[in-house]
Parts: sequence; C-alpha cells; structure tokens
Amino acid sequence: MVSDILIIGGGAAAMTAALYASRAGYQVTLVEKNAFGGQIADSPKVENFPTIQSISGLELSNRMFEQISDLGTNIEMDEILSLQKKDGIFIIQGQFDSYFAKSVILATGVKHRALGIKGEKEFLGKGVSYCAVCDGAFYTGEKTMVIGDGNSALQYALMLAKTSSRVDVVTLFDRFFGDKVLVEALQAQKNVFVSHNLNSLEFYGEERLKGVLFEDTITKEQKRIETNGCFIAIGQVPDNERFQNLIDLEKGFIVTNDAMETKTPGLFAAGDCRVKKVRQLTTACNDGAIASLAAGTYLSSLKPNTL
Repeated sequence: MVSDILIIGGGAAAMTAALYASRAGYQVTLVEKNAFGGQIADSPKVENFPTIQSISGLELSNRMFEQISDLGTNIEMDEILSLQKKDGIFIIQGQFDSYFAKSVILATGVKHRALGIKGEKEFLGKGVSYCAVCDGAFYTGEKTMVIGDGNSALQYALMLAKTSSRVDVVTLFDRFFGDKVLVEALQAQKNVFVSHNLNSLEFYGEERLKGVLFEDTITKEQKRIETNGCFIAIGQVPDNERFQNLIDLEKGFIVTNDAMETKTPGLFAAGDCRVKKVRQLTTACNDGAIASLAAGTYLSSLKPNTL
C-alpha cells in the first residue's frame, strides 16, 4: 500500500496533521514507536490550550488519538530507521516493516535530555526517571527530587508535593525560568525545599538510588541529598540524524520554510523537531495543520501517473 501522506511521530503536531489530512480524504498512515501524545502526555496539567480551562496532558492526547482513529487514520506501531525517495515515492524503513508514501511529514518531536553523569544509566528505572507523571506514584510517602528549573520541573514538583513526604528541587542556576504562577505555587508548598546553584555530579546507591551528589557552583563544596526517586527535567534534544540524507539540520533540528517544507519536495516537518523559536502545544498543532495542507498542495501538483 502506498499512502498519500505518511506521518512519522505521535505527538500533537503529528496527530493534528493526521486530523487535517484524514478529513481531506487522503489515505493517511501515522507511525509511532512508543506512545501517543509526545511530551504533552507527560504533563500533569494543561491550562494554556484554547477552549479547555484545565485538562491532563494524557487525557488531551487520548482525545486527539480517538479523533484521528475515528476518521480512519491508519495507525502503525513501529520505529522508523531510515527514509529514502526513489522515483517519486518515499520508502520508509521501520524496525518491523517497510512503508511507502507519496509524501511524508516528519513530526518526531524531541527526546528527554540526560544529565550524562555517573550512575544515571545504572539507576534508570531504579530511582532515576524523566517522567514524574509516569513514575511519581511509585514514591508515595517517600522522598523525591526534581532536577531542573523550567515549567516541566515546576509542574513535576507540584505534582509530587501532593504524594511525597519531601520534595527537593535542585537548579543549576540561581533562579527558576518558568511561569511566575508555577513558581509562586511551588513556594507555597510546605514540603518542597529548593536548592539553587548546584551542579549534579553523581547518582549513588546500591541496588536502588539513595541520593545525588552535587557541587555548589559558587563555593565548590560538595553536597549529598538523599532521595528515593529523582526526576530529571532539564529540557529535550532532537533525534533527526537518520533523515539527514533528505533534510538539512541546524543543531539537530530540521530546517523548513514557513510552509513546513524541507529541501526535498514532498517531505515536510512539523512540531518541536524543526528549527523554531517557540515550542508549545499550540504551535505544534499549528505546524501540523500547515504541514498537512502543504502536503495536500504537493499531492495536487503530481502528475497523474504518480498518483
């Protein structure tokens, strides 16, 4: 089967693209390797999406998925390894299957940024995590920690404060870089303790995590903070090198124009995976809609024997 539009990814940009393309009557395939919703699925609460006062990221993701499923979008669970274009048709090689399409939208999002310190890999799943929404409940009544200074870190800490006996929030710099309303909400929590100017050095423990070793960036003194579970929220990084034979990259992000077009005709990119200044849920949806409409324009330009 040759799809009209194949979308790689399962986040807000990808599902918005699938929504527009499916409603337009195109044969659409969406391929996601893990879970649907992307980063937003990990958000405890979404309060900046128009018409919805407050909703969990997981529920919003589920609604998007149900919407495109009901419209007939073909859903495949697979990890895409490579992408080629031959004789006007894209050949998409997955871990389990091969796919073919007349146009492709890359909506691969970003992945969690790791600290890259000793013990991080060893204690992953044994006290170290990148998702408090996923794993926070495992530490009910215990000590938890969040490393990070942005909105995700603040949201994680607020969520953990409801169930943890103590939450340590550690930042590399001397302040938070998140929304004022979240910072103020965090400061009101009696079981949350904030430590600024600490550089993470090592996760330590035996079979499970026992704590984290830090260095004060000002005094250079080392400090240990005991915790049962540590959640890392220090940003994200792109994962687009496998497509670089057909795209241009800038610091790992895909270069597009305002129509989400890459340098390869018929290949588009949408969402956090592309070069852009603002990465928000609403801008991801915006990208997905534009990419889908641009793909439709591209399909209309093809010669009859290509369709």
